[in-house]
Amino acid sequence: MQLFLDSASLKDVREGMGLGLVDGVTTNPSLIAKERDASRPADARRHYRERLKEICALCPGPISAETVGTTATEMMREAEEYAAIAENIVVKVVLTAEGLRAVRECAARGIRTNVTLCFSATQALLAARAGADYVSPFVGRVDDVSGDGMALIRDIATIFENYNFATHILVASVRHPRHVLEAALIGADVATAPLAILKQLLAHPLTDKGVAAFLKDWEGA
Repeated sequence: MQLFLDSASLKDVREGMGLGLVDGVTTNPSLIAKERDASRPADARRHYRERLKEICALCPGPISAETVGTTATEMMREAEEYAAIAENIVVKVVLTAEGLRAVRECAARGIRTNVTLCFSATQALLAARAGADYVSPFVGRVDDVSGDGMALIRDIATIFENYNFATHILVASVRHPRHVLEAALIGADVATAPLAILKQLLAHPLTDKGVAAFLKDWEGA
């Protein structure tokens, strides 16, 4: 299973890449807006494009760039703009009827897509039928409304296996390492999470205890 970094922070991308934890990056306008500072252009659209270029230069894997338009025409205009930034851009499209129209058009033009804000297996089915390269079920948000986010991943995995869909399951809204573990056990293709959660995958108190014991024994030898 691949691990993507859910961030627009260049510092996080560099650190995640350096640790060998990051295969790709997922972004959205909100994440990129948080990274804006006085040295950046005031125009939000320009800042978005420039930050995407910087992330693509740091990470050769898939970089999801989200559209903000509400119609298929608006989404396609953004899709073409973002796809021209770098070869590793994947255009992120919201799972609406207009979004799926844009996904079909992107597929016809060879533009890779990540269909986001997926909350049901039937939505994922429609995204796969439209030709999406990735579909992003939001497991944490499903859990937030007393649903079972990982049951959603299991259902999608079963459907995709039944019909040999090529669409990758990208588990999003990951809140803790357990989400990553269960996604891997189910067979999801990707999990995306903030750097803090990715780093938690490395941590275990028994590892820390063992290292401390080894060092103590070495110093006493």
